[in-house]
Amino acid sequence: MKSLKIAILSLCAGLAMASCDFLEKEPYELVPETYFNNAAEAEDFLIGVYAPLASQNLYGGDYVYLVGGSDLEHYGGARSANNTGVIVCNNANSSSPYISYAWTTLYNGIDRACSFLENIDRVPSDAITDAVREQYRSEARFLRAYYYFLLVEGWGDVPFRTTATNSVTGLSIPRTDKETIYDFIVTEMDECAANLKSAAELSYQPGRISKSTCWGILARVYLFRAGEHFRDNVAGDETTIKDYFTKARDFALKVKGEGHGLAENYWDVFIDMCSNQYNTTANESIWEIEFAGNYTAETRAEGRIGNLIGIQAPDLSTDNTILGKNDPGYGYAFFWCTPKLYELYLENDDIERMNWNIAPFTYVQKTSGKGVTGRQFFYGKLDEVKNQYWDQSYSYGEAQFDSKGKYDNVGDYELEENAAANTNYSRSCGKYRREYECQDQKKNKNYTSINFPVLRYSDVLLMIAEAENEINAAPTKEAYDCLNEVRRRAGIVEYTEGSLSKEQFRQAVKDERGMELCFEYTRRFDLIRWGEYITNMNALVSRAEQGLNWTNGNGTYGVSNYFNITSAYNYFPIPDSEMSVNNAITTNNPGW
Repeated sequence: MKSLKIAILSLCAGLAMASCDFLEKEPYELVPETYFNNAAEAEDFLIGVYAPLASQNLYGGDYVYLVGGSDLEHYGGARSANNTGVIVCNNANSSSPYISYAWTTLYNGIDRACSFLENIDRVPSDAITDAVREQYRSEARFLRAYYYFLLVEGWGDVPFRTTATNSVTGLSIPRTDKETIYDFIVTEMDECAANLKSAAELSYQPGRISKSTCWGILARVYLFRAGEHFRDNVAGDETTIKDYFTKARDFALKVKGEGHGLAENYWDVFIDMCSNQYNTTANESIWEIEFAGNYTAETRAEGRIGNLIGIQAPDLSTDNTILGKNDPGYGYAFFWCTPKLYELYLENDDIERMNWNIAPFTYVQKTSGKGVTGRQFFYGKLDEVKNQYWDQSYSYGEAQFDSKGKYDNVGDYELEENAAANTNYSRSCGKYRREYECQDQKKNKNYTSINFPVLRYSDVLLMIAEAENEINAAPTKEAYDCLNEVRRRAGIVEYTEGSLSKEQFRQAVKDERGMELCFEYTRRFDLIRWGEYITNMNALVSRAEQGLNWTNGNGTYGVSNYFNITSAYNYFPIPDSEMSVNNAITTNNPGW
């Protein structure tokens, strides 16, 4: 079970904080001047530094509207565009609330970290050990640096400060060059790693920052920094770029020595995340944003993973008698795969990751509103799933038919080969499955306890493979070994060492990251750092308009416009809410 659950509280200027399990205390107000009397109070405050990550404005919900779209996944299904202005629907603007909320939340996290760092030494030396004090300090330093990384990823040059806000005056701060902020980020993360606990010391429970987390995210920072020049349409310095790839490789290799491994089956790690467990078959998950509860307790610690992004399912929340497999959990299913992802799996004969990440079935009810009674599988998928995670998922028995031989919406059933639905290669995200969530309790309609994966070991392996390829004349044995370890777990053909050129290996890594990490909010930023974001998105416009294996590609809920983006989308706009109060920012990002 989870040992750390971060409660989401008010993200205004105050410092109201709470948690459960990590503290098991009621919510209360924290005032730095009268706090920090002992180690427990310091830990309480530290939880508040983590809390913005789980906010509804970040990983707890709405961040997906900014970063969840790419050439492999899109907002869609039977849904019209979100009309409040979001990146994934190509209708964002500088007054979009989701952009403003994310910006504010990230700076709230930075301010909390600064407050913590300015007050941690107030704890008397006889009330906390030096090791614990430095561990807490390092966690706060890492989180502050991570919040800045998310800001730079999204907005580029942003206001930069490393002191807490203690006055309403002097808040107009100009934007700092992103390279200066990058220097701060990598220095902070590198230095604080020494005093963090190892993943083993944390029993490989990924809710809290470990050395592995720090090094793995550092590798991600360096990879993104290596491709920064692409979104500014300038030539990068080859020596500097190679140095960034080398540092990414070196930090990722540090993680490789920390006792991590891949779960036996691809779906194991996600079943754990959905069912309130940690790394039950291998130490694969390195950092998760944690959520808990079913929205019945006073303390709010739920998110919306599995609800906004997850399998489509009916709303049965008003009938408390419908439980278990009859209510697998409501899903809006706002995010779907593109045909490009579907076909990428087909090209690699990758049915294991495909049948987990792309929902292979839809739920059905015999009587609307009375509970799920079966699953309707796409043609060919029923037998495939029976050889995969069948015994670990809800099943509804053999299909039943009425007197005329028509499926009676009871039991598990497969569409006929010529059914039109089989030809639609855009299907809902299946990665986050609510059926595993609080199975003995009534699920909330909108809020879930499903954790979000920020960093997994497979990502680290692919970072090593990519960096090794980039810093050498040809892919090395280490590069092949890391890439093949991920493919081996997926049950697909491995690459023979020496069989790929540098360019071919580069594309192989890009494809592998897509198949392995889809719907984990990494693809958009991968495309940006590869210089392929605008091109890859625009390339799907025509296909969506033609509706090639893409129902609603340009129909009633047409998605073709979502891919018709301009280079402005390499950055988020500085929100109007910031520019209206910060007189030191006079221009927005290009195109906004």
